[in-house]
Amino acid sequence: MAGITDIAFRLLCKEQGSDAAVTEMISAKALYYGNKNTIPLMQIAEEEKPVGVQIFGSDPELMGQMAHKIEDRGYAFIDINMGCPVPKIVNNHEGSALMLQPELAGKIVRKLKSAVSLPVTVMFRMGFDKEHRNAVKFARILEENGADALAVHGRTREQFYSGKADWEAIREVCHAVSVPVIANGDIFCGADAVAIREATGCDGIMVGRGSRGNPWIFREIKAALEGRPIPKRPEEEEVVDMLLRHAALCIHYKDEYTGIREMRKQAGWYTSGMRGASRLRDAINQVTTFEELEKLLYCSRKKSS
Repeated sequence: MAGITDIAFRLLCKEQGSDAAVTEMISAKALYYGNKNTIPLMQIAEEEKPVGVQIFGSDPELMGQMAHKIEDRGYAFIDINMGCPVPKIVNNHEGSALMLQPELAGKIVRKLKSAVSLPVTVMFRMGFDKEHRNAVKFARILEENGADALAVHGRTREQFYSGKADWEAIREVCHAVSVPVIANGDIFCGADAVAIREATGCDGIMVGRGSRGNPWIFREIKAALEGRPIPKRPEEEEVVDMLLRHAALCIHYKDEYTGIREMRKQAGWYTSGMRGASRLRDAINQVTTFEELEKLLYCSRKKSS
């Protein structure tokens, strides 16, 4: 979800019912070397709280130092990403590569716990590959070293996002530890949230890909979990309005040049399923200002009505 869950998108998800969120992944090494691109990733807004800051790395000492350095920025917790499957992260022995080194993962958690006063959570997967499905052992090591909560994605690193998430494996983790466990994987509607809670006995639910271009998923999940009627899916007019609000927020927190270009991929998800979506996406990829985007979307809406 790097490049997706920025402050603009998180604010919209919060409005729709999300209880908490984490920042995009932040490299401990980048923090140490003062990488200028890292600073915007750490930005949060008062209206979206509670928000955790998500960091990654493989050096326990460095991770602890950098977590301590940024813990006073208003975050509710520190989240360690040990689940990212992206090759450039894994090849650097970070993200889900840490599942091959459970003892090192434990040392990282222990170092952060001694370095910060905030709760420390960890996100990980079922294992690195089918030969190394060690989620239960991994979870126990993290708990023993002080993790306050765990988020588990029901796939191995080898799978990336292919196949079906293994909810039974998440259930095993839930029963193996006493800290709260948050379930993740294949949650695309309110009914999925109810199903994963019943299948795993989890304490919380994390939504990733299911929220892309769809902040409304959180109001659906809230209603489903509370036994209320599921709100109707948004009409095209509501989708267009949300897309424009998203773009305006993105520009507000960044700038028009950056915001409009970053919205191109977001627009692809928002417009999925619309009549003439392919042509519309091609047109959106050519706009360079908010005014152009607004005019294009409103013209498109008039043609389809």
